[in-house]
Amino acid sequence: MNIEKLKEYETEFLEQYPNGFDDRNFFPTMKTFNPLKLEESAKEALKKENFQNPSLVVDNFFKVVQKSVFVSLFDKLKLKDMIATLNSYEKDMLSIEIYELLYGDKKAGFDGLVEFLSEYKLAKWTIISVVPYCINREQDYFIKPTTTKNIIKTFDLEDCIYKPKPSFEFYDKYTKSLDIMKSSIDKSLSPDNVGFTAFLKVAMESYEDFK
Repeated sequence: MNIEKLKEYETEFLEQYPNGFDDRNFFPTMKTFNPLKLEESAKEALKKENFQNPSLVVDNFFKVVQKSVFVSLFDKLKLKDMIATLNSYEKDMLSIEIYELLYGDKKAGFDGLVEFLSEYKLAKWTIISVVPYCINREQDYFIKPTTTKNIIKTFDLEDCIYKPKPSFEFYDKYTKSLDIMKSSIDKSLSPDNVGFTAFLKVAMESYEDFK
């Protein structure tokens, strides 16, 4: 892991934006969205007591994905169409995986959700990772493939081998590396975990010409 390069990016970024993400000059480059509002909405939609109603949970899972700015419209539409085809048993199974991912055995839920969505060619990093991030913005990370591959390459994360199909093994290793990196820089550059990876993306594009 190349912490030295990370610190160089931190210095260069803070020279340009001394207040980090609170810098007024940086705001025009950011997409307008309210992560706290998204978190509150997601926690309400997928609170534990709702899991007594699998159909409600599945519908709310989609609503959380739909409200996020991170998942493509194409994938949102495919997910909506998939959910419309599910019978009560399938919704029950999907709700179990979602519960495990958010509140139970995270690995089992992650792997189970990947397996379920794979049947519909929807096991994508963006769909798998967005809801955990929305509910736990300081703990879980949203995985955007291009940014993830660039982070691994730029900061020499040798133990992290990215593959298009999501796996908990990769997610666990990668997010632990991100936690180490995040703890090594000024807190103003990580308002939450998407904020931190947004800083890395901006830094890489600005200073290394990654596209």
